[in-house]
Amino acid sequence: MLFPTCMGIEMTSVWDSQMINAVQFVDLWQEYFDNPGDHYAINGTIAASYGFGAILSVPFIPWFAQRFGRRWSIFAGSLIMITGACIQAASQNVAMYCVARGILGFGIAPCIVSGSALLGELGYPKERPILGSLFYSSYFIGALAAAGLVFGTSRINSEWSWRLPSLLQAVPSFLQVGLIFLVPGSPRYLISKDRREEAVEILVKYHGEGDRNNVIVQAEFAQMETTIKLEMENSKRSWMDVLRTKGNQKRILIGSLLVNQKINVGNVAWQLINATFFALIVNKFARRKMYLACTISLLCCYTGWTIANARYAVTDSLAAGKLVIFFVFLYSPCYNLGYNALTYTYLVEIFPYAVRSRGIAVFQFWGRTAGAFSTFVNPIGMGSAGWKYLLMYVCWLAFEIVCVYFLFPETKGRTLEELTFLFEGDDLKEKQTMAAEKQLFGAGDGNSVAEQMADKATEGAHTETHEVKS
Repeated sequence: MLFPTCMGIEMTSVWDSQMINAVQFVDLWQEYFDNPGDHYAINGTIAASYGFGAILSVPFIPWFAQRFGRRWSIFAGSLIMITGACIQAASQNVAMYCVARGILGFGIAPCIVSGSALLGELGYPKERPILGSLFYSSYFIGALAAAGLVFGTSRINSEWSWRLPSLLQAVPSFLQVGLIFLVPGSPRYLISKDRREEAVEILVKYHGEGDRNNVIVQAEFAQMETTIKLEMENSKRSWMDVLRTKGNQKRILIGSLLVNQKINVGNVAWQLINATFFALIVNKFARRKMYLACTISLLCCYTGWTIANARYAVTDSLAAGKLVIFFVFLYSPCYNLGYNALTYTYLVEIFPYAVRSRGIAVFQFWGRTAGAFSTFVNPIGMGSAGWKYLLMYVCWLAFEIVCVYFLFPETKGRTLEELTFLFEGDDLKEKQTMAAEKQLFGAGDGNSVAEQMADKATEGAHTETHEVKS
């Protein structure tokens, strides 16, 4: 159920970008809308309207997700996308087409924010990073499906050559609407709403294999409840929370730096393969090392790409042209190593529950803003400056390496609750630990949670052995 309802959300997102690129080559679409490809401003507005819609939804996402829960946020966003897809398929002019795309964008943002958060909050601790990484990798499955569909429908000799793929864009959203409530809710959301028993039942069923006395389940629940209580005490849960403390300011800065415009070139099947590979091995390496390897390799790749572009532009060298193609294909694994494999995993880890939706929404805001900017500016820059325009991105990548090295904390191997006060003082961390120990073991005997959990597990094993002997 998690795949079509949460992990498949990125498939819905890429469907739009892949489709809008593909229909540019459908003659009947160009004719119907009076050749928008010949008018830069109109074509740019059509392409960017999806991102503009997503930007407009950002202020409302956290409020809705925190009030009604992750599942209702996905449900509402999917309904909005279904509406947008139907209007897009029925479009009579460019204005109607742009409005429809704006509605689609307005719906996708809450789905992405809540889907990534739900995966992180629901997943078993050891599986959580992989689930978050595969969330972004599903992007390429949607890209393949959308490209194949538009290629097939382009042979239809009527308006349905572009109306049909527009309408079918609603299919993933229909799946999310129909299946989302078969997925359990976030235990952390339930705890925040004082629905303790429901949260316990979910943890017992999915993390404890039905055993209410499971030590891991008891420890998880104790950590979640005490941590969320502390968060709520120290948070007014408004938009100002994201800038109220130095810890949240640092989180927002890191979240904004995670925005890196992907260049959608190369073979999509190749991108799917390497993105999935990196997602599956994400637990084997430290987050900082993966991000450093990603940014350094991107800088090397992009520098080589720029030099090859420059040589080809000046000398028209065949060897330089081949190098450009080589770097195009090399770019994909370099990017997917960090920005694809880790982005949503890392966002869920660095933002605590009380501001998690806001943090991911801010990331969406900057990502969509950067996308809209590049849609309008990149063609102008490349047209006027050529390969020299690429030097701007080379400088940006060098800047990102410095930021990753000095700002990005290591989060691997810790639970979301252990990471809650990552940027705050030790007093809150100690208060959190003591509260969890008290709830889990009573007054306690001075031992750590880990030691007491081990003692409890050993006692359980001795009891089982005694029962077998008797």
